[in-house]
Amino acid sequence: MKLSEIRHWVFDMDGTLTLAVHDFLAIKRALDIPPEADILGHLASLPADEAAAKHAWLLEHERELAVGSKAAPGAVALVRELAGRGYRLGILTRNARELAHITLAAIGIADCFAVQDVLGRDEATPKPDPAGLLKLASAWDVAPQNMVMVGDYVHDLNCGRAAGARTVLVNLPDHVPDNPWPELTDWHAADCTALQAMLDS
Repeated sequence: MKLSEIRHWVFDMDGTLTLAVHDFLAIKRALDIPPEADILGHLASLPADEAAAKHAWLLEHERELAVGSKAAPGAVALVRELAGRGYRLGILTRNARELAHITLAAIGIADCFAVQDVLGRDEATPKPDPAGLLKLASAWDVAPQNMVMVGDYVHDLNCGRAAGARTVLVNLPDHVPDNPWPELTDWHAADCTALQAMLDS
């Protein structure tokens, strides 16, 4: 199947459609999370009161980042082309849904995504779990193998694979010249500009 034949696209947000600004080590230090731990996984393991307080801190920290979001190279043009072709577009992020809407508005593409097609960490078990992708597949009445998951990290690729969707890796850091997860990746593009060029190849 050619990439252009897939009409249902789901994007990770931070680092995929936006420039990555989260300093995860600093967040872990602020929340007293071990450096090797997954932030959301660690918070889920805490007593309810402690987890709620740390989630509240995280939400406010991320809100500041969301308001100042900048689009990743080529992201706006790619999304606008896909929307112009009539493709169905969704967001699956480990961020909060309300902040995803703020972010999409900040980079100027909120109108390309139906409100209900933006899923955050509270709408489905966070990636790499495939629950969010399968939820979109069900809502769109499409088989997962006719969807593509686009992201910049292994969580996105694992999510796509587990759901049975195709996967695209974009926006690796400059110091990572090659795809470190080839077995999880159907297509690999340096950035969204390169990915847009692949639509007609």
